[in-house]
Amino acid sequence: MTPLSDEVVPIRVPVPVAVTQGTLALDLQPQLEPPPAAVVPIGRHRRHSAEEWARRFAQAAVEIVGGDRPPSQLLRWTSKSVYADLERRALLVARAGGHVPGEGRVQPVTPRVRSVHTSFVGADVVEASVHATYGPRSRAVAARFELRKNRWICTALEFA
Repeated sequence: MTPLSDEVVPIRVPVPVAVTQGTLALDLQPQLEPPPAAVVPIGRHRRHSAEEWARRFAQAAVEIVGGDRPPSQLLRWTSKSVYADLERRALLVARAGGHVPGEGRVQPVTPRVRSVHTSFVGADVVEASVHATYGPRSRAVAARFELRKNRWICTALEFA
């Protein structure tokens, strides 16, 4: 009679264990040099005009989302997807408040853009981070603008 352990068939075949199994293979040596950064040379006038444009656009966008403006005011300066998102947000706010989007209603607070920080990703691409307030509440807005036919177009817009 054979012992019972000889008759047991393992369900899984044993696999050899690697030295780094269960851990990330990280290089933990400190980097003494900063990572290489792509510097995009932009003139002062162009940088200032892009920052002002981002500020005006952001102010209009937060007013649309707040229900003070119709989304059609930014139609020429947005991509189709950004415009559709602004339109959807304006409609949701209007439904919640029982009014028509952008009909010029009086709100207890007006959204305000407090600061805008821009970064040129390329010669014709600007990304902006925006701090907006709605009374005592704050929101962050991120936007990407691309220069198309001598006009800045918002191709991405995120509210947080």
